[in-house]
Formats: sequence, C-alpha cells, structure tokens
Amino acid sequence: MAGKLGTAAPPAATYTTLATIPKDMTINIRGVNRDQINAVTIRLAISPAATAPAAPAVTDFIEPLDLVLPAGGVLEETGIAVSQGEVVTVFNSAATVTWRAHGR
Repeated sequence: MAGKLGTAAPPAATYTTLATIPKDMTINIRGVNRDQINAVTIRLAISPAATAPAAPAVTDFIEPLDLVLPAGGVLEETGIAVSQGEVVTVFNSAATVTWRAHGR
C-alpha cells in the first residue's frame, strides 16, 4: 500500500489515532497549525497496537513532549521506518492542527 495512511483534525487535548500501519514500511507525517495567530503544543508517538488509543508510553514519543508548533507552522517528519501493526498517535493543545500520514 502506498499513499495516504490517514488524516485527522483532532479536538483539543485528545490522543487520536492518525494511522495504523498495514505493513512494514517507511512513512512521512505532517502536522499543520491552521491558526495564523496562536501557537499550539503537539505530541507525536508511534506505539504498539495494544497501546492505542490511550496515552502512549513515554518511550513511544518521537518528538519532545509538548513541542511548540508556531502560528501557521508546519511539522514534517520524513523517512520513519515503522512495523506492521504499529499505531501513529497525535495530540494537539487546540483544535487547529491538521495531520496527515503517508508512505510506501
């Protein structure tokens, strides 16, 4: 499977499953803060399937906890090797972030 794995525009302060990985692959993850005035904090984790959709373990986060995404800012993580069954989980402090995961 190549292409889009998932998209989300999660509510504030809620762990949300962005994608469940269908096979061993390399993925890219993009987060965009649609708010042009206010920064938000975000969390991004890749967890075993048994973890989702609960809060990921501290060892599952691939960005610093509560990373600041500036107003109008973009986070792009590329070339992340993942295994079948893993789950990409996102979190944002305000409901202004759009996420996308894609890969092959």
